[in-house]
Amino acid sequence: MSWTPLLITPQELAADFGGDRLSIVDASWYLPAQGRDARAEFAAAHLPGAVFFDQDAVVMPDAGLPHTLPSPEIFAAAAGALGIRAGDTIVVYDGMGLFSAPRVWWMFRTFGASDVRILDGGFPAWQAAGLPVESGGALPEPATFDVRFDPDAVVGLAEMRRIVEARAVQIADARPAERFKGSQPEPRPGVRAGHMPGARSLPAAALAADGRLKSEADLRTLFADAGLDPAQPVVTSCGSGVTAAAINFALAALGEHPARLYDGSWTEWGSRGDTPVVTGDA
Repeated sequence: MSWTPLLITPQELAADFGGDRLSIVDASWYLPAQGRDARAEFAAAHLPGAVFFDQDAVVMPDAGLPHTLPSPEIFAAAAGALGIRAGDTIVVYDGMGLFSAPRVWWMFRTFGASDVRILDGGFPAWQAAGLPVESGGALPEPATFDVRFDPDAVVGLAEMRRIVEARAVQIADARPAERFKGSQPEPRPGVRAGHMPGARSLPAAALAADGRLKSEADLRTLFADAGLDPAQPVVTSCGSGVTAAAINFALAALGEHPARLYDGSWTEWGSRGDTPVVTGDA
């Protein structure tokens, strides 16, 4: 059994198969540099009964930014087409263990799903446990996803400007430390290097070990070392809004104040000429 109810082990999930209120979601997504094709990998092997959630497709069209949160109507249509209902127990996983699954966990929670968990260790842990997989495409029976959108979960550009100016809310940046410092260029053309004034660096990769969320004690140490107080409000950010959700998930697992997510993240902030950017450790 995992230390937080937001995680479910492969063995626990395998024991729950067959329930009509269980939805399993493959949320795999990869950076271009990782050279992996999430949809092709799903077709080759996935958990029995899983559906594939395309994070590049379930977005707000023509937003001009990658992975912009869709409207409630768009999300409801996408989730319903995958056979998912807001009242289901929804288990999300990805192909790296704990990389892109938190973003889809956050999306389902933001749009009103009440019981959303992440598979502890993801698909690698499922395979390592010798549990069955299936191949091919998914053919879910369409369902109705009743949206209850939480607008407070999301931070837009105008509010992010106010947060940075006032320095009243903690900002946690999930990008690698080198990109936070500005010593490594951003992968997207035209995006400046560095970070928002007042932000703190907490790389998403540091939150997991071998694809599994670290222990409560280890997470609290990581937040303290980053200069972040989990008991106080936090806004998360990353490159395009995907890996930032790992910090949201870690804070939820700790039972702390719900974090909010700056959806435009550094792609929006760093590409503008009128937003302040600093470099270095702080």
